[in-house]
Amino acid sequence: MARVRSPEEWLKQSDYDLGTAESMFQSGRYFYAVFMAHLSLEKALKGLYQQRMGVVPPKTHDLLWLLDKMSVMPPPPVKDPLVRLNTASVVTRYPEDLEEIKRQFTAVITRGILDRAQECLEWIRRQF
Repeated sequence: MARVRSPEEWLKQSDYDLGTAESMFQSGRYFYAVFMAHLSLEKALKGLYQQRMGVVPPKTHDLLWLLDKMSVMPPPPVKDPLVRLNTASVVTRYPEDLEEIKRQFTAVITRGILDRAQECLEWIRRQF
């Protein structure tokens, strides 16, 4: 039987994943950086879910669904990047065309996404 993660473990993994996103960015693998940023916030929200709801979070990648189930309403500067990452996670997880996705997530766009993801993570941490 798998050991249940604590909310703190979810956060530790979230931090590690955001660090991995930065590493992917530095190596020019931009859409993987976006994927890892989403994974980071997903894990942070799952930690918050477990802490608030007292149960293991469901297997989902939907950041907005997790927020809704917790009745958490982030302010627009947090919600807007979460909406964008929620949408981007599908195309970065299952790209249909490698060259197209590489064109879509440039260094400038990805840097903005990572900066917003860091701000979102800080906000999520304050909700614990």
